[in-house]
Amino acid sequence: MTNLSVNINKIATIRNARGENKPDIEACALDIESFGADGITVHPRPDQRHIRRDDVYRLRPILRSEFNIEGYPSKEFVDMVLQVKPTQVTLVPDAPDALTSSAGWKVTEHAEELSSLVERFKEAGIRTSIFVDADPEQVKAAAATGADRIELYTKPYADKYASDREAAIAPFVESARTAKKLGLGVNAGHDLSLENLAFFASRIPYLSEVSIGHALICDALYMGLKETVARYKAALVTDNNKTNL
Repeated sequence: MTNLSVNINKIATIRNARGENKPDIEACALDIESFGADGITVHPRPDQRHIRRDDVYRLRPILRSEFNIEGYPSKEFVDMVLQVKPTQVTLVPDAPDALTSSAGWKVTEHAEELSSLVERFKEAGIRTSIFVDADPEQVKAAAATGADRIELYTKPYADKYASDREAAIAPFVESARTAKKLGLGVNAGHDLSLENLAFFASRIPYLSEVSIGHALICDALYMGLKETVARYKAALVTDNNKTNL
């Protein structure tokens, strides 16, 4: 089974709109775990417009599933990750004022910086993933940094899925195969939804984890968190994503 890590940033956005602790981030995270999620993802941004730094520190000791912290590796971010020691850190190239992730790393241009970060995190016992586009050359560069995994940036797949799903999935299959050959685990995330997730999971070999937030929380407004988590988990049940296609 491919693991489902639920990004709870959007829940924090709702909470922050009123300046109170409703909804309660910690309670929601624990409920999502109890509903079957395999992990919790947070993306603390410098402006703290959704997940805040104090959320990260409070969540770490109470979570029973995998904890994934993603973000741009500023000094503040790196220091926090080394203190919290999550299961996984996912390095993304977002500018501090970015609305959301819009591209993967140009790993070849940042190889020295990323290699140094990977070394620091691995010394602390933290699994490290690098956010990349579906480009075998960038996957190869990510492997050269010593990272444990890549996370494939899936918005291009989501954008093309309705018009030509075979063309949309092709570069992701190639990138996943390249990653496997180089000993990298494969994660994926961004704009995956109930519409496009099952096909993605059925075609991507060796898919270890998907991280989903926005679409899942939107669906939960209608179906509730418990039913929504169950449906996303069901979409990941496939015989193909653990075999060499």
